[in-house]
Amino acid sequence: MDRKKRTVGEIRASKKTGEKFVYTSVPDYTSAQWAEAAGVDVVVVGDSLAMISHGHASTIPATMAMMVMHAQSVRRGAPNTFSLGCMPYKSYYDPNLAVSNAARFMQEGGCEAVKPQAGRAQAHILKAIIDAGIPTASHIGMAPHKIAQYGGFRVQGKTAQDAMLILEDALAIQDAGCFMVEFEAVPHTIARMISQELEIPTIGIGAGVGTDGQILLSYDLLGLFSDFKPKFTKRYANVSEVAIKGLSAYVKDVKSGRFPDEDHSYACEEEVVEEFGTMLEMRRQIWRLERSGQRYHAALAL
Repeated sequence: MDRKKRTVGEIRASKKTGEKFVYTSVPDYTSAQWAEAAGVDVVVVGDSLAMISHGHASTIPATMAMMVMHAQSVRRGAPNTFSLGCMPYKSYYDPNLAVSNAARFMQEGGCEAVKPQAGRAQAHILKAIIDAGIPTASHIGMAPHKIAQYGGFRVQGKTAQDAMLILEDALAIQDAGCFMVEFEAVPHTIARMISQELEIPTIGIGAGVGTDGQILLSYDLLGLFSDFKPKFTKRYANVSEVAIKGLSAYVKDVKSGRFPDEDHSYACEEEVVEEFGTMLEMRRQIWRLERSGQRYHAALAL
């Protein structure tokens, strides 16, 4: 599909224009194709793919090699859509490493921007990536890289003090030069109030309608990932149900001999079948003679 790729400038401007940008996390070529065809503004190569595509219990096992490989497949699937690469755990714990890994997303993965999970304590790291010429966003609130600290996936900002910490993170991210910040699992009123204090756009996942845009995982909203369903996910389809139904029908057809039928098989001319039958019979005769000769020589050896 011929479409104009969105830009960092347009994302920044959405804070003033009021355009709601739609982000969708996609892990592979096919889901990226779907997102582009549907008109999604930004495809996000999220490290949630460690869970969705690789079966891990969290995002922690995601590696740069894994993320770059998936980013490449997403780029091929959505060549005309802005692509944002999420930096995995341990890939940005110092400025030099962060810049190097962010550059891999751009150079090898074909992304337009990157997104670590960094707040005020890592503002210098965000600035280092931006100073290297790499457009950068960030992710605060419930940061999956910190689930060991939280004791699991927990809503953040439920007290006034915690909400103030999220605001301070957001302001530090803005001051570092990021073009966008994502809130995850934050009470909707808190997310709206913080969003109103910022000059850069906010994207929400489990943060209510008061942010400047929204993101959901494509595998969640389509019902492809069924291990669990976050509260903030709305199911727009149930692809898993359709897939299991289709596979079950396939199993039954194969076991009963109904598949494949003539409509799903290749044919050739009858003369070819007859000629091959003649050649096959000649081959059988040669094979029988060869076998007889082997038995004869074996008997002589005894």
